[in-house]
Amino acid sequence: MRRSLPLAATAVAATAITGVSAVATPGRAAATPDKAAARPDTVEWGPCPEKTASPLKADSPRLQCSTLEVPLDYRDPDGRQIEIAISRLASKNPSKRRGVLLTNPGGPGITGLGYPAVLAASGLPQKVLDSYDVIGLDPRGTGRSTPVTCDLTPEQRNRGNIPPYAHTAADVAREAGNARTVAKQCATSRTAWMLPHTTTANTARDMDRIRAALGEPKLSYLGGSYGSYLGAVYTTLFPGRSDRIVLDSNLSPGGYDVTAMRSLARGLEDRFPDFAAFAAAHPEYGLGTTPQQVTAKFFELARRLEAKPVRGIDGTLFRGITFDRLYSDASMPLVAEMWQALDKDRPLPPNTPPSMESMENFMAARFSVICGDSRWPGTVREYQRNVAVDRLRYPMLGGSTAGIGPCAFWPDKRVEPPVRIGDRGPSNVLMVQNERDPGTPLAGARELRRAFGKRATMVTADQGGHGVYPFGRNTCANDAVTAFLTAGQRPSRDLACAAEPSE
Repeated sequence: MRRSLPLAATAVAATAITGVSAVATPGRAAATPDKAAARPDTVEWGPCPEKTASPLKADSPRLQCSTLEVPLDYRDPDGRQIEIAISRLASKNPSKRRGVLLTNPGGPGITGLGYPAVLAASGLPQKVLDSYDVIGLDPRGTGRSTPVTCDLTPEQRNRGNIPPYAHTAADVAREAGNARTVAKQCATSRTAWMLPHTTTANTARDMDRIRAALGEPKLSYLGGSYGSYLGAVYTTLFPGRSDRIVLDSNLSPGGYDVTAMRSLARGLEDRFPDFAAFAAAHPEYGLGTTPQQVTAKFFELARRLEAKPVRGIDGTLFRGITFDRLYSDASMPLVAEMWQALDKDRPLPPNTPPSMESMENFMAARFSVICGDSRWPGTVREYQRNVAVDRLRYPMLGGSTAGIGPCAFWPDKRVEPPVRIGDRGPSNVLMVQNERDPGTPLAGARELRRAFGKRATMVTADQGGHGVYPFGRNTCANDAVTAFLTAGQRPSRDLACAAEPSE
């Protein structure tokens, strides 16, 4: 299964005024970047850097890399420039090649330079690989593109992106100090000049610069998780340059805002019954013989670990790792083994907890985008109210995901308002969504589907986990995406794909 938001979830566990006001109006949004993009650069492809980072690891000697200069601020296209690192897995069948397919694995903050190779190694059909040059990129602020930093200490990295589970209003007030400190570090770091411009809208404009530099009249797209929002923003800003747009594991129209963060708690509640059934069917783990008993064990372990951590795992970390690893059915045995080890105080499975040592840029870029894209509640009292609601509504994770983070204290300066996703533009969007997705719950996907109106068709798959194409097992959903990418054929109406037997 896809490991896009899983890195964000691992971080859960261990873990921007006026300007371009036309962004909300598709007909005017592309005015400034269109003019700049009319002068394509020449892309010189060469070998990729060693150890090209990716959410998943896959080596491909065919993967080529390059860099492209883009404006820091698209209101001043001839001003300061930054670098965007891009990659290409070229079609080997020129007679079938129809264009480029730009990809994004999610995040925000996750590098995508190696993602074309990951897709190829993970079962992207040969028909798709023949039809496109598959393009990856490290979004601005991330990886080998011009990176951002918040100068996070090892302790701050280990605390992660989502606050400790709050049981009381005092817990939220206590965490506010840490959130304020991180926000100040980001705002005073050596890359603070990038903060107002490290946004999803500007990454979408970078994508259009890539399209122009490659000499393509239109851009096709495959993006998952946060990448669904990036694709939605691109096709809103550039409807006439959007070819075939596939959005997988979808955020709501507001992107990664405070509502999306809170929805992670709902996602765990949607997904957890799959794990409860798995653990109950495997009594050798000793977690219960019914789903109800497994659910009770979750809360028992969380309480015990909050009172006394075991092997470095406290209650917040336990909740976060459980959430993270339920992104994939294949990780359910690891979750059960972790619970068993914690229950009996035995050695933990490998990489538990995961190392956060190399996560500084990921976390800094993530904060930059989610805090810069939209305004978050700015008072401690609002987060205290949210925690009180979500802790009751979604007790497994709500006390964390509704808590206070650096976005509450982010610098006020915003270059532009959020992009408003709507129904203006061609009917060329295919959404695919698992019914029980922990990271991007179905409820948010349905909101995005409504916002797109006639522009989109949605395929839902009766399966759990994060990521449908090409990582999931549902052939009905996978075949729908392949048919759209290769032949332009979309289901005539929204399609519900039934569950398929597991292998």
